[in-house]
Amino acid sequence: MDITKKIKSFVARQGSRSPCSPVEPLVSRDFVIETAVVKEKDDYRESTINPQAEAEILQSIEEVYFNDDTFDACDYQLKKIPAELDLNQIIRDKEYLQKQQYVVSKKVSDLILQNQTAYTQELHRVTELQKNLEQAGVICSQGRSHLARARKDFTTASLGILASFRKRERLLGLLKFLHSIKTMQETDVRLRELLEEEDYPGAIQLCLECQKAAIQFRHYKCISELSSKLQDTLEMMEEKLDVALSKVCTNFNTTHYEKLQAAYRLLGKTQTAMDQLLMHFASAIHNKAFTLVLGYVELCAGGSATKFQKHHYSELAKLITVETFTPCLKDLCKALWEVMHSYWCIVEWHEDHDSQSSQVNAGTEVNLTHQYVRQKLEHGLLRIWQDVQQKVKTYILASDLSSFKFDEFIHILDLVRRLIDIGEEFCNSKSEDLQESLRKQSVNYFRNYHRGCMEELRMFLENESWALCPVRPNFSILQLQEFRFLRHNHSRSILTPPSSPAHSKTESTSFSGRPREGYFQGYRYQGNPFEEKTEEEDKEDVLAPSTTDEGDGQPLSDTDSEDEDVADELKKEYVDEKTGDTPNNRQQRTTRKTSTSSRRRQILILTNTTLNVLRLFGKYMQMMNLLKPIAFDVLICMSQLFDYYMFSVYTFFYREMDFSENALSNKLRTTLKRIRENLILAESESDFGTDTRNKDKVPAPVLSTMVDLKSIEQLYGLAERVTAAESLVFLANQFEFLHPHLETFIPSSKKAFLQQFCSQTILTAPELRRPIYMTVAARGVDYNQVLMLMNCVKWDVHDIMSQHSYYVDILLRELQVFSMRLLEVNKKTPIPKEASDILWEHCIRLANRTFIEGFSQSKKCTNEGRALMQLDYQQFLTKVEGLTDLRLVPERELVEGYIKAFYLLEPALEQWIRSHREYTPKQLIGLVSCVTQLNKKGRQKLISLIEEGDKIRR
Repeated sequence: MDITKKIKSFVARQGSRSPCSPVEPLVSRDFVIETAVVKEKDDYRESTINPQAEAEILQSIEEVYFNDDTFDACDYQLKKIPAELDLNQIIRDKEYLQKQQYVVSKKVSDLILQNQTAYTQELHRVTELQKNLEQAGVICSQGRSHLARARKDFTTASLGILASFRKRERLLGLLKFLHSIKTMQETDVRLRELLEEEDYPGAIQLCLECQKAAIQFRHYKCISELSSKLQDTLEMMEEKLDVALSKVCTNFNTTHYEKLQAAYRLLGKTQTAMDQLLMHFASAIHNKAFTLVLGYVELCAGGSATKFQKHHYSELAKLITVETFTPCLKDLCKALWEVMHSYWCIVEWHEDHDSQSSQVNAGTEVNLTHQYVRQKLEHGLLRIWQDVQQKVKTYILASDLSSFKFDEFIHILDLVRRLIDIGEEFCNSKSEDLQESLRKQSVNYFRNYHRGCMEELRMFLENESWALCPVRPNFSILQLQEFRFLRHNHSRSILTPPSSPAHSKTESTSFSGRPREGYFQGYRYQGNPFEEKTEEEDKEDVLAPSTTDEGDGQPLSDTDSEDEDVADELKKEYVDEKTGDTPNNRQQRTTRKTSTSSRRRQILILTNTTLNVLRLFGKYMQMMNLLKPIAFDVLICMSQLFDYYMFSVYTFFYREMDFSENALSNKLRTTLKRIRENLILAESESDFGTDTRNKDKVPAPVLSTMVDLKSIEQLYGLAERVTAAESLVFLANQFEFLHPHLETFIPSSKKAFLQQFCSQTILTAPELRRPIYMTVAARGVDYNQVLMLMNCVKWDVHDIMSQHSYYVDILLRELQVFSMRLLEVNKKTPIPKEASDILWEHCIRLANRTFIEGFSQSKKCTNEGRALMQLDYQQFLTKVEGLTDLRLVPERELVEGYIKAFYLLEPALEQWIRSHREYTPKQLIGLVSCVTQLNKKGRQKLISLIEEGDKIRR
């Protein structure tokens, strides 16, 4: 460390330790004098010590002399003297220390001389500061003397003024107190007036102010009695408030309820009011239900009404008669709706009011009160609905509904279903208890009802004459009364009343998660969702008018009437949820005749029984719509109606011919087998309904004796067969039309059954046309006679014939007679083109089979004989084209291929036999027997091949 810096540091520390007097020099006078003396004594040393030596001496000074201000140098040097004294060494140390002292003193002196100017300036500044302080003391002394004089001059006058003002204020206060006492004496009259006006907040406010004033004036004797009287009045007002609060449960009024809430808020009992309100609602539900049911019981019991007043509600419900059950249920739902609607209005009021109040008053206590009220109201929603649900459930289960008519039972379901929807909107409850009670009653009712419907359908089928039922060309099942709930979109109107904007895409919700739009919003100010609608009923008009069109003799069709009857929602295409197909994409499978029949100007073919089944479909769908838990069970019963109708048509018009089941397609054969095993009661089984295993089975129907299926002039009941087959197709189309609606009723997990039923049964029903019409085609033409005539033809001729055989004319004549009879039947019962084409297809196919069978029975045949076969068949084809509109002759290639096979050689003939399984073994053997280019061995080989193939097919 540089010695110069050390000295400067030492001097600075010494300056900081100097006395605080501003006029005291930084270095003591003795130190300066001593330094000067030392300087005079050691002047001789200046010549001996140079600046470099001085620097070395300063560097040699030990650090301990500079580190501590309390350092004692003398003691330090004495401690360094050794025990054995050496005078010379002591002298040398002394001289060296003196030399160090000299150098340090000189350095300090130089530094003092350098800072002498700054010292003088600072001393002058301190002197000026002392003068300023003396002047400030003089000014303060003068100010204090002036203040003392002012206080002495003004105190007496001020106190006099203040005393007078105080006296005046006391007199004014006394006058005010006297006025207050007088007003308090008159408070009782004003309180009565406010209570009569139902101004509860004003009355309570006035009473509380009087109580507060009474506390202030309690030292007056006239006020002490008034205080107790005000307390009694306040308790009496609380009782009246409670009575007024109970009236809100059945008749909510916004203004009245606001006054009640304001009154309870003044009392500080808002939370208590919520507890009381919930108790009043529970009592209101019980009293309403009990009083209403008691009234109906008294009405039925006549004069002895008092004995029922002590009965429980469940006991009273059992005394309700069948005649008064529905009116009582309706009135019960209306009464309970009023209670629920009042509670909903209270919730809405608090929701709106609390949100506004929270914005104005953000205090913690206010928020806690609002939170308590909100929680109470939220919990009260479910509690009130449970009470309502329990009352209705008890009422429903107390009676046996199995004897009710269907329309009345549907009306009951409609009322309860509507109440369930209201409950779901009220508190998001699924109403499991009420649903279960409905399910029990519905299952019991529907089981008996379905059995009756099946018996009724059996009776209709056994008495059906299969005559055409004349309906309007624009007939739609939506015109039937049973389908009005679809036509007028009734299912949606039940869920949402017409007056509420429930179709909005965005619906606001309350704090409890309930939608704001719905029943409660739609009937917020007036009306009741259980009131009967006064809208005009649509009259059912499905029969054809008597007037006809001169052009074609068919009934006039109003091409626009159907579009007006059908609701817009039902004109839209439905999309299949699984496949994404629309009805247009499914048009290959079915046609929506219901919505397009008026444009086609064709007569719909259906019977009275078909209409009856359609009506049953509508009733069953109403049941499905109103009671979703048993919708799938109802759908199964609905499918049984169709199955029974389909099986009856099959039994009446196909099995009576004892045809082989091979005429049916595999899919149709499987469907009929399923129906026979699951639905039809065999003769060997127990009677209908007596065996639990066969309780769901129905005896097979018997065709009415009025239906003649043996008259050849009527083509073996062709009119009845066409009516039956086409009505079945019509019924299948209507079921397919109802398919999208049915899917909305049943659970998603059960939709596979509906899809399977439609694909395996409904879409298979049109296939029953072919076997039914085949019975007419097989008996309407005498193919046996033609076959006998073919056996008489000689096919072993040796000349080319130019004239066809006689049997061809007979066959054509038979077909002409068939065509004329077909026209006669068409005059009475219109035959659709589909049926006509199928008939002619069967006739021509059987004629071609007759050709093949006749050709195969020839014993001998030459090439000229084969040419005669071709000539006969070509003559047949030429003439038959004029009898039918078929573009292609069915199985024409079979006949032509059979004739051409005669010219094949053995290898080609063998390959031909292997690839053609359409012919019977007998026909193939007949062909092989007549081929002339085969030897005996080759003919035997082909016959063995045919027999082996027949065994394989069997």
